Order: sequence, then C-alpha cells, then structure tokens
Amino acid sequence: MTPELLQRTISGVIALAIAVAALWFGGIALWGLATAAALIMMGEWAGLTNGIQHKKLAQYALCIPLALLSPLAAGPSALVAGSFLAVLLALLVITRNGWLAAGALYVGLPITALLWMRGQDNGLLLAFWGLSLVWATDIGAYFAGRGFGGPKIAPSISPNKTWAGLFGGMLGALLLGWGLTTYADLPFQLAMVSPLFAVLAQVGDFFESWLKRRAGVKDSGTLLPGHGGALDRLDGVVTSLPVAAFFIWYGF
Repeated sequence: MTPELLQRTISGVIALAIAVAALWFGGIALWGLATAAALIMMGEWAGLTNGIQHKKLAQYALCIPLALLSPLAAGPSALVAGSFLAVLLALLVITRNGWLAAGALYVGLPITALLWMRGQDNGLLLAFWGLSLVWATDIGAYFAGRGFGGPKIAPSISPNKTWAGLFGGMLGALLLGWGLTTYADLPFQLAMVSPLFAVLAQVGDFFESWLKRRAGVKDSGTLLPGHGGALDRLDGVVTSLPVAAFFIWYGF
C-alpha cells in the first residue's frame, strides 16, 4: 500500500467511524456533527462561488438556522425552513452573489433532511439507509467502472465517470436496499427506489465537479487528507438525502 493510499484509508475510516457514532447516538451528537459539517461546507461553497471575501459572513448567518435545528430548540420545522430562506435572501442582498446565497439551501437542505429522518420512528435505520445509499453507489460505481470501463457520461465535466459505473452504482444501491429490507425491516418500497438515489448522487457529483472546474480548483477543500473537502465527500448526499426525506414524509 502506497503512503498516499494509506493516508486516504486512515482518514476515510476515521471519518466514517465518527459519522456512524454520531448517527447511532442521534440527538445533540448528530446535530453537533451536522452543524460543524454545514459550516465547513458553507466555507468551501464560498470558495467555489467566487464569494471567499464573504465566507465568514455566510458562515455566521448560517449559524442562526443551524442553532434552531438543535433538539433543544425548534428542531427540523417550518421555522427552520423559513430561517434558511431568510439567510439566502439576506446574503443575496448584502453580497449581490446569487451563487453564494444559494449555498444556504445547498447546505441547509441535506442537513435538515438528515436530522428529520433520524428523528422519525425507526429513524436510525432510515438515516443510515439515506447515507449508506451514497456509499453503496460509490462502491458499485468504482468496481463497475474499473471492471468494465466503456463510454464516458460527461468527459468534459468528470472524465472518469462512465455509464458502466453509473449502472454499477445503481446496482449497489439496489442491493443495499434489498439487504436492509431483508435483515433490518426497511420498507420494501424504499428498497425498490434505491437505484433512483444512485442517479441523484451521481448528479450531485457532476454538479460539484462542474463547480470545481468553473472555479479552477481540484478539490473543494483540504479537510480530509487524500479525500479533499467536505463537499467532495458529501456531494452525493446533498442531492439525494432531501429527496429521500421527501419520499419518507410523503409516506412512499
């Protein structure tokens, strides 16, 4: 194992262990980790949207709805949704940077979705399903892409993403859903739509790749050695988790 691969492995395992522990405990532990991640993501978003001069302002403004998300405050609610929209409008007026302002929702939606899912009956399973879909997609896409290769999806945006990788990611998500239905009582209908979230995760990956090319950077940040920033690791979560929460809320 090369030193670079060893570094990536160690940092990845540590990050995964922290995330799983926070998910298990829920409550203040999960909210605290989610809040820290959200503020880091907002800082990285500022760097990708030509808003670095307003980075701290954006992070400070985001603290208001994030504080309201606490289990000791309002928690996931209409009040929190309104406060994220208020932050978006305030940043738009103050900075005149629509892309930077949009970060309030880009960051706020998945964080709110995760905390809401964890607070439901059987919330640990639902939240784990929502997050692990992205992990299963990445694993399936990696092995299918390496094993089969083939045509690229959008080489000008992300040169390594192939159609084989996409279908492998969808298969990985489906197998995960089937496994959680069989052994952990995940609703069958959620297992069957799991491949949809593999597609959404890939959309998030492509979108962030486009942002990085637009900004002229390789990674969104340097939070995780060998892995890049928080947005690099959570780009698929950003696009898939809010939709997963909607499906659960709708009673699908």
